[in-house]
Amino acid sequence: MDTRIHTGEEAPAVQTLEARVRAVFEAQRRHQPQVRRTSAEERIGKLRRLREALLARRTALHAALWADFRKPAVEVDLTEITPVLAEIKHAVDQLPRWMAPRRVKAMPLLLGTRAEVRCEPKGVSLIIAPWNYPVTLTLGPLVSAVAAGCCCVLKPSEFTPHTTAVLGEVLAAVFEEREVAVVEGDATAAQALLAQPFDHVFFTGSPRVGRLVMQAAAGHLASVTLELGGKSPAIVDETADVGLAAEKIAQGKFTNAGQTCIAPDYVLVHTAVHDALTAALREQVHRFYGATPADRAASPDYPRLIHDRHWQRLAGWLEDALARGAEVVVGGRRDAAERYLEPTVLTGVAPDDPLMTEEIFGPILPVLRFDTLDEALALVNARPKPLALYAFTESEAHRERILQETSAGGTCINDTLLHFIHPELPFGGVGHSGLGKSHGHYGFLAFSNERAVLHQKLKKAPIRLLYPPYGPRVRRLAAWVLKYF
Repeated sequence: MDTRIHTGEEAPAVQTLEARVRAVFEAQRRHQPQVRRTSAEERIGKLRRLREALLARRTALHAALWADFRKPAVEVDLTEITPVLAEIKHAVDQLPRWMAPRRVKAMPLLLGTRAEVRCEPKGVSLIIAPWNYPVTLTLGPLVSAVAAGCCCVLKPSEFTPHTTAVLGEVLAAVFEEREVAVVEGDATAAQALLAQPFDHVFFTGSPRVGRLVMQAAAGHLASVTLELGGKSPAIVDETADVGLAAEKIAQGKFTNAGQTCIAPDYVLVHTAVHDALTAALREQVHRFYGATPADRAASPDYPRLIHDRHWQRLAGWLEDALARGAEVVVGGRRDAAERYLEPTVLTGVAPDDPLMTEEIFGPILPVLRFDTLDEALALVNARPKPLALYAFTESEAHRERILQETSAGGTCINDTLLHFIHPELPFGGVGHSGLGKSHGHYGFLAFSNERAVLHQKLKKAPIRLLYPPYGPRVRRLAAWVLKYF
């Protein structure tokens, strides 16, 4: 496999994938000391130029994402471009404060010292991005890396080639490859990259691949941020506003044809409002995408699945569920040639069905009944900790029980997805759904080493009284220190 490389230090040349990866990494490692010395103003300038380059190619991104999987232009604006602009704006506004040394409180035992925490860049970093939100999940982490002062290699998904091409134009307008580079390719490219001793690896994708990334990073003792997935539940209790719950769940589930890591994966609804919720979900699908199957298939507002293998997996699961007795509330139609799977709501899905044991990552929504909140919480807690959990309730007591008795990367009460775009909230998983946090200050810290610095101001500091030899006086002082603590 041949490819081209330009590091900013040599003329373009034809090189193998492995040679390109090594050359990019080495060029960035040589350049990293210069980047780490950049001021807040210099980094802000880069972020502002990234913003302008992104906006200048907005129309091109609309066309690219439509070509890759028929993503609507408005959805591109709202879910791909706007989150990146929000990350940039927040970083530009806050970066001087994030970079400033943070004084910490002194302690009497260390009289004469001054202590602080300084954030320094971890160094050359690798971002492996997924296909489902190829702009947001590539450039969002990059904003954090640039803010932290890191050189960075980006590995976009091979399943969105048109979008990757435009992203390459965006980045080439702002950065030299010795600071930010794109390496294209499939899993082979990812493996070649992970063989390099990066200082930090930021991966978004499945738990299965996340384990492999973490294993590879461990070989170099590199730190990792893993944003994975899992089965994110929505709980709708008997006190919920059913119409609101249906609107929010349908929007959260069927945006991007369900190909969203924090989409509601299944719904647990109290028996008392089960029928009302399923009817309301049907109405929402009609309102969003069309009242008839033909209208929904022709809707310009509904994307397609990313590739044939993904379509076949979901279509097979749907067929199996229906054969085992699941019932369609709305949807169910599919077209292999178009990679089209209609927004689908199911009831009667068996607990051991793949739709309830595997992350769906598509436009199929199982709805299950529960009779008591204890039962719903037990169902959630029987599964690995999810990336997101959504609760629809008007009961403060129920809300607190859900928050206290479950664990998830993030949670929305009476809404879905919105915690992702809040600049002051950490985003990430827990356990099976991920490791580490991103966005805003949390993303800056992910690419930073928080360096402890202690300044000794006294040449004859009191701490010297505890130095050897450990005679009676030192033993008495040591005993006093123990009592103090």
